[in-house]
Amino acid sequence: MSIDVIDNATLLIVDDSRVSRMIIRAHILDKFPQWSITEAASGDSALDLAKTNSFDFCTMDINMPGMLGTDAAEQLLTLYPHMRVAIFSANVQDSFRSRAADLGAQFVAKPVTEKSVQQALTYFQGQA
Repeated sequence: MSIDVIDNATLLIVDDSRVSRMIIRAHILDKFPQWSITEAASGDSALDLAKTNSFDFCTMDINMPGMLGTDAAEQLLTLYPHMRVAIFSANVQDSFRSRAADLGAQFVAKPVTEKSVQQALTYFQGQA
């Protein structure tokens, strides 16, 4: 991935927790203040936003009202195979880790912290 894409990236943060979205946003903007960030509180909202916006990266929670984040991620990656998705979840069961890997996404364990956001950034930068 080119430096230009990293420097001017677009990110979709999908999590039903406003606090989690705020923490991810804050840590990302601390390192990449020029990134364009859009937030969604559900998988359905994320899919709607992706129809009219182009995103380079996505952080996706698994357990949300309505559609599971893994199902939303699968649809996003089918429609936009260039997108890199980091799936955040407090549910660290092997089945969720395997599902993320099968989708071609990076699994990141919650809670959302500077360290977990850095894990997603490393993946976005193609270093994981």
